[in-house]
Amino acid sequence: MRYTTSLSLVAASAALLAPAGPDPAGPVTAVRPRVPAAPVASEHEAAPGGAPAPRGGALRRPSGPAFREPARSRERPALGRRGERVAAAELLAETRHCTPLSHGRYRSDAGGRADIPVCGRHGAVFWKADMDIDCDGRPGRHCNRRTDPHFARSTAFQGADGHRLDAEKVPYIVVPEPSRIWNHRADGIRGGSVAAVIHGDRLEYAVVGDTGPRDIIGEASYAVAKGLGIRPDPRGGGTDGDVTYVVFPDSEVTSLDDHEAAAERGEELARRFLRKAGARRAPATAPSAIAPHRR
Repeated sequence: MRYTTSLSLVAASAALLAPAGPDPAGPVTAVRPRVPAAPVASEHEAAPGGAPAPRGGALRRPSGPAFREPARSRERPALGRRGERVAAAELLAETRHCTPLSHGRYRSDAGGRADIPVCGRHGAVFWKADMDIDCDGRPGRHCNRRTDPHFARSTAFQGADGHRLDAEKVPYIVVPEPSRIWNHRADGIRGGSVAAVIHGDRLEYAVVGDTGPRDIIGEASYAVAKGLGIRPDPRGGGTDGDVTYVVFPDSEVTSLDDHEAAAERGEELARRFLRKAGARRAPATAPSAIAPHRR
């Protein structure tokens, strides 16, 4: 019938226009892969390396792969190349040769032979001697009249509070009192001047903290000896030789008993000393001028 044919045509048209039906297996929903968010350290969260994140809000990190904070240390950063600290061997290599500054030579002990000059090189002052233990200054457990028969309750130079230094805690060296042999003040050495003391492969930074006899050289505090692995006993401690004292002129620190500041300043000055030494050696590697040929 005509009516039936029309209905069939309408149904066919509707089938063509209708969207495809669902997959027999069921509907499939597209899922966007999850990208893990970069971790954000909170105000009190520890950063890698154990150091706390800075206060004042969460750390901002760049988008993309997770950002890793560099490891942090509570110690002050080293000032040498590639983060290295100055090695004892580096300073020893530049103090092998001596340009004498003193007008004579010192003894290491009373009655001994006077054979120790004070030298100058690359802007530093140095000498090689033994090490006697200085326990003078503020009395303590190891430094007092009972442990040291030569104990003195004062030091030539004082700490930040105006009181005498504590030889057990403050690494300091002793310089001879000014004399005809050598006047340390004339070469920019004063109380608080920074020094590097070397024994074997160990290096300890110190300050000039006391003065001693005019004709004897080679003495440092209990703390210096302990730091270098030398027996610090004021009665029978110290060492007979193989100690190098390098003092940097015009380098006074504000507080003689602030060892952290002295060590940081010493590292900076030691690196500068090595740079000067390297700069002065460099021209020697250049080809020398050829002298004119004589017939």
